[in-house]
Amino acid sequence: MYNLIFSNKIFIVCYLALIFISCSNKYPQLQTVKNVNINKYLGTWYEIVRKPNRFEKDCKNVTANYSKEIDNIKENDKDKNIIKVINKCTKISTNKTSQALGEAYNIDKTNSKLKVSFFWPFWGDYHIIILDKDYKYVVVGEPSREYLWILARQKKLDKNIVDNILKKLKKEYKYNIKDIIYTIQE
Repeated sequence: MYNLIFSNKIFIVCYLALIFISCSNKYPQLQTVKNVNINKYLGTWYEIVRKPNRFEKDCKNVTANYSKEIDNIKENDKDKNIIKVINKCTKISTNKTSQALGEAYNIDKTNSKLKVSFFWPFWGDYHIIILDKDYKYVVVGEPSREYLWILARQKKLDKNIVDNILKKLKKEYKYNIKDIIYTIQE
């Protein structure tokens, strides 16, 4: 009888462990850059490559502009770098430009992990995983590897740089890059 109870307990522990493992994130933790100088990061970035997503469907000429947001910093948010975000795109089908206004804040002292929101109270992860030392290009992702952007200060980024980034994303960051979209920039 003792062996049966002991066996059942082991079975239950193993079963629960299996459930826990299968429900955990299938990717390793997403490594971010060691430090981001927010003041250097501010300004306009042009989207070079992205993974498909519903909010950028049919978009070209995509830009993201980051600026200091100082109007409504609350007392308990003084350590956060509050950033105003303006994303713009031109719809390919209509040639009309639209924009989304949002804000972001850092979640640690490195400034490489941010939370961003375009629709309160929903916040998404914004992790800076690759950053050129001169802030000429950046790669932004998030832990599930569902979203990805390569951004640059110019409308075009050297093909060799993009190819090297994509290889690194696949090999080191475990991104599926088969479905990436090269953004039209005119």
